[in-house]
Amino acid sequence: MKGVSFLLHALLFLSLGLAPLCSRGVEDQFVYSGFTGTNLILDGAAVVTADGLLKVTNGTVNLYGHEFHPTPLRFRKSSNGRVRSFSASFVFGISSVYHETSVDGMAFFISPRNHFSNVLANQFLGLLNDKNNGNSSNHIFAVEIDTFQNTELKDINDNQVGIDINSVRSVQSRPAGFYDDMGIFSNLSLNSGEAMQVWVDYDEGATQISVTIAPLRVVVKPAKPLVSATYDLSQVLVDPAYVGFSSSTGPISTQYIVLGWSLSMDGPAPVIDTARLPKLPQLVLKNTQSRVLKIVLPIATAALVLAMGTAIVLIIRRRLRYTELREDWEAEFGPHRFSYKDLFLATEGFKNKHLLGTGGFGKVYKGVLPTSKLDVAVKKLSHELRQGMKEFVSEVVSIGRLRHRNLVQLLGYCRRNHELLLVYDYMPNSSLDRYLYCDEEGKRPTLGWDQMRSSKVLHVACSTCTRSGRKLSSIGTSRRAMCSWTVR
Repeated sequence: MKGVSFLLHALLFLSLGLAPLCSRGVEDQFVYSGFTGTNLILDGAAVVTADGLLKVTNGTVNLYGHEFHPTPLRFRKSSNGRVRSFSASFVFGISSVYHETSVDGMAFFISPRNHFSNVLANQFLGLLNDKNNGNSSNHIFAVEIDTFQNTELKDINDNQVGIDINSVRSVQSRPAGFYDDMGIFSNLSLNSGEAMQVWVDYDEGATQISVTIAPLRVVVKPAKPLVSATYDLSQVLVDPAYVGFSSSTGPISTQYIVLGWSLSMDGPAPVIDTARLPKLPQLVLKNTQSRVLKIVLPIATAALVLAMGTAIVLIIRRRLRYTELREDWEAEFGPHRFSYKDLFLATEGFKNKHLLGTGGFGKVYKGVLPTSKLDVAVKKLSHELRQGMKEFVSEVVSIGRLRHRNLVQLLGYCRRNHELLLVYDYMPNSSLDRYLYCDEEGKRPTLGWDQMRSSKVLHVACSTCTRSGRKLSSIGTSRRAMCSWTVR
């Protein structure tokens, strides 16, 4: 019994002694179908959620996050050996507050350390900084999922997958997409909010790096990779090395999320059980279209209101321009009333070039009626003058009652605001005072006062036709402004 007890105690001691060695042992493969209960090494903004999502960045702007597999991996079979073939696979998704817009990107990496210091966010993806970017002493291999175009890094666009060696400037990159079974290429939007799977393969013999990406709904890995590069990773990686993810954000709140992950040395990566993966959150709160609408819509609305207001003002002004006054006493003379619009158009807005002259109570303009093309003379009297109003009323009342071959025929009238308008036949032979007082171009007057007296001609004249020499309008604009002659 004592011998058996001693043997059991010995075995127990050995098992306790070997346990730490096993925990510190190097793995050849692993698989995560969700990250609930895992002991990943997290740094920066990285966090594992209660439902098993690995958020490498949690949405905080201008920040980076890292995640490391807890134990290092042996990438060489001997200290002087070449880097072994390996295969990795992971399922990721991007969630941004703006649809199809995120900054800056994420990367699967292999590094000699399980911590980073003096690294930068934004375009450096939390892996490097502006001083050590490109140094061979970094010993970093990465596959980047880049969602922002940085021209200084020669990014081909803001939707690319690239292979990085000691630098965040890719040695090879391609716009995101995949080849189907027929070899037809289909584009992918990394910012679509859709879960996607990536395969990273390294062939020791051919020193060939291949990266393939496809939507999670594509069950079988596409035969043709998206991007490839020939590079001997034996010149890059140290042994052992850590594997993990890094991501960084810029001014736009973005979450770079890993849902599942697997890796294997010297063989294909274990299959990730997609049925067990946590759901990718749909956290898109805004989209660029609604953002544009929020900016453009108020401007467009204001412009529309302004345009409508301007149109209304113009219509009102246009109507007010032609607004006329009408009173009950005018009913009898309605047929002889002209519209102000017709008179306005006939005289081109009463321009000075159509001004024929100035009478006692107003100005006279020549015009052509737009419809009948009849030449008319339009006299504008002022409402403000009592005599002008009296003359206007007396003229209107005489319409149709007084006709004489020596009188200018009154055709009609119009009233608008403070304007009184009388419309006459246009008489091209000028006014009577020209013949009484004027000596135009050396011609003597046709008829003088002495001749009128000797001929017993009775001169009936109004106050505007006097011997004072005042010149009447060139057409004798008003019947009252004309002289009538009768021979006894």
